[in-house]
Amino acid sequence: MRLTRRALLTATAATGATALVTSAGPAHAATPTGTAAATGTGAAAEADVPALLERAEALLTGGDLDPADPDLAAAVAALDTTAKDLWETLDRGPARTALWADLAPVADPGNFGQSYTRLRTIAIAWATPGTSLTADPAVTDALVAALRFAHDAAYNPARRETGNWWFWEIGAPRALMDSAVLLRHRLPAADLTDYLAVVDRFCPDADRRTNAPTLAETGANRADKAVIVALRGLLGQDAAKLASARDALSDVRDAGRNSLFRYVTSGDGFYEDGSFVQHGAVAYTGTYGVVLLGGIAHLLTLLAGSPWQVADPDVSVLYDAVERSITPVIFEGLMMDAVRGRAVSRERAGDHRDGAAAVAAILLLATGAPAAYAGRWRSLAKGWLTRNRTTPFAELAGLPQIALAKDVLDDDGVAAQQRTGGLHVFADMDRVVHHRPRWAYALSLSSQRIAAYEAGNGENLHGWYTGDGMAYLYDVDDPAQYDDAFWPTVDPYRLPGTTVDTRRRTDLGTGGGTSTYRPANAVAGGSVLHRRYGAVSMELTGTPGSTLRAKKSWFLVDDAVISLGADITATDGRTVETVVENRNLGRDGRPRLVVDGARQPDEQGWSHRFGRAGWAHVEGVGGYVFPGASALHALREERTGTWRDINTGADTAGSTTPFTRRYLTLWVDHGVSPTGARYAHALLPGASATATAVWARSRPVQVVANDASVQAVEARRLGLTAANFWTAGRAAGISSSGPASVLVLRRGDRISVAVSDPGRTLTSVGVELPFRVRAVAEADDTVVVTPGRRGRLTVAVGGSRGHTHHAELVP
Repeated sequence: MRLTRRALLTATAATGATALVTSAGPAHAATPTGTAAATGTGAAAEADVPALLERAEALLTGGDLDPADPDLAAAVAALDTTAKDLWETLDRGPARTALWADLAPVADPGNFGQSYTRLRTIAIAWATPGTSLTADPAVTDALVAALRFAHDAAYNPARRETGNWWFWEIGAPRALMDSAVLLRHRLPAADLTDYLAVVDRFCPDADRRTNAPTLAETGANRADKAVIVALRGLLGQDAAKLASARDALSDVRDAGRNSLFRYVTSGDGFYEDGSFVQHGAVAYTGTYGVVLLGGIAHLLTLLAGSPWQVADPDVSVLYDAVERSITPVIFEGLMMDAVRGRAVSRERAGDHRDGAAAVAAILLLATGAPAAYAGRWRSLAKGWLTRNRTTPFAELAGLPQIALAKDVLDDDGVAAQQRTGGLHVFADMDRVVHHRPRWAYALSLSSQRIAAYEAGNGENLHGWYTGDGMAYLYDVDDPAQYDDAFWPTVDPYRLPGTTVDTRRRTDLGTGGGTSTYRPANAVAGGSVLHRRYGAVSMELTGTPGSTLRAKKSWFLVDDAVISLGADITATDGRTVETVVENRNLGRDGRPRLVVDGARQPDEQGWSHRFGRAGWAHVEGVGGYVFPGASALHALREERTGTWRDINTGADTAGSTTPFTRRYLTLWVDHGVSPTGARYAHALLPGASATATAVWARSRPVQVVANDASVQAVEARRLGLTAANFWTAGRAAGISSSGPASVLVLRRGDRISVAVSDPGRTLTSVGVELPFRVRAVAEADDTVVVTPGRRGRLTVAVGGSRGHTHHAELVP
């Protein structure tokens, strides 16, 4: 059975009418064929289990694939290479104290967790046609013995959880259950009984944290545990466990309060605006969000057509999340780093790999989703698969995922979706993403609601400023910008878009467990109009030990991003900088830098301070315009670092291999302990030097206010005015009764208005327009319009959590 969409939908032989029987307990004797036959209370009828276990195996191996298929041969070879290396280094001696020398002592949670993962890889190769280990009896015996050794020496019910709980309750039991699925016809029944017992000890319930029973599992952790409990139910033929796994997705025991099929308004999960949060306050769509999607897709597929299939009608929330939450943060098949949290410090989990995981999860979910959803997703996936030529999907995914991708690519009836467009302000996770035809721009903000960073367990040691307004520019011609050793080599004090105190910092997250830092500011977010124009703001408050304060705004106008900073103040006796750009040029990049029409030197180590720069252009990146001219610093440098510098985690530690990359950095120096400093610049992604010079002269977007009370721009040819009010005030003829983000677009016989309260401090805000309003074409229920010579809007923003309110008016 090849793991195609059709095969997955028809693989099961189960029927919904199968009766369930009760057994007195697990059997310990091996069957005559050697097949383990452990059963449990509320045992599932034998007619259902074999087909579902076959499907579980297909989800791991790809099913009945042809290893000679040229589209699959490379993946088979890659699996063989990895598994063969693990097999050859596996300690199979009778006096062993660990399974691999680098994972000693085996009793350490990180070591036995990784040991089980490696054993699973060998088991997958053993069960997959075409590898050098396929069906090898010596491998069979060694795997059975290794699982027994790991149980006896490290992971058994008699042990108490220490260190990172995840290895005990998710990592190890999932790899153990997967291995047991693959070896189910070879495992002695007594061994399987022991392995089910250890899962019952450390992951008995997907709803709860075992080492803290009062703590309800949420988000990705709950989905992961549900899969583990389901596999344990199948291997033990335990209907109660299977029902428990299914119900954990909806949490029927808790009246749906922790259901994965509902929108949340705080804490972990998917939000209605497309945000995804995990660990209470971290924007985590790209890792935990994808894990959640993949876990649920796995369980939906595994149990489809059986008595335990998921029938919750609210599963549509998950279906909607594919296009509402996941798709906007994917660019050309890669996952944006702004939503990957501490995973950016993992050498083996770059943005392309997490992007591939998202595509794989979407394809798997499509195998059983309603046709309307599945058709759109397969079209999206085909677009990503065909356009990602930097790191092809086949180099990142496993055989089951590649088989699903092949099914889509070979289907002439599936049209490749064009690049997604539109502007998204994810108010509930302090992120902004702006897609244009050939580029995308993302902002990573933070507030008292959403963490500036997460670090811990040795991960993300230099993530100090990743949530302080870091700006990510993605270009179709340079998709590897952040995947090419960016994080170990970039200057972590000069991340693009940030305003920083230049003090030296100590490493984050060197202790056990993970921790987050939430700043004190309330304002982070903004308004979006017609999914094309945006006004975004963030009040920057320095971390402990710094008095830095600043008011920052970004205005997204067609093919330009205008960045403003005001009221930049600090009293620490240190220099404060705003980073305009810090571009990774790769190993040997030497793109031209032009400032005000003059080409600058391209040798490494060159630096210069331009007293009054009007515009700059970086070849292959775009233009930068400084309204009114600005002092600008430029630097070319080679930087060397290792992944170990930023990640020393037990299971994710980076290598000590040095990487050297070239960088071109542009920044504004605000001086030592500035008072009321400002900056203004426009980014023109993909623009030529000529176009940049023309833009600088014609000023199609003008800065009309940039101070402590309001920051605003006008694009008069577009009829657009955008303003972020920090207090009650007036700019470009628009007045606001209090802090608000306002966009006004006047075109022909229509005035469009968007208003939000990014600080979430008001119950209502009044906005007065500079022109007459005769009537209301349409408006949100929260907007009351008073027509007249100067149109007035009263917007009820209380309780809207920073989301945008709209009105369409007739002038």
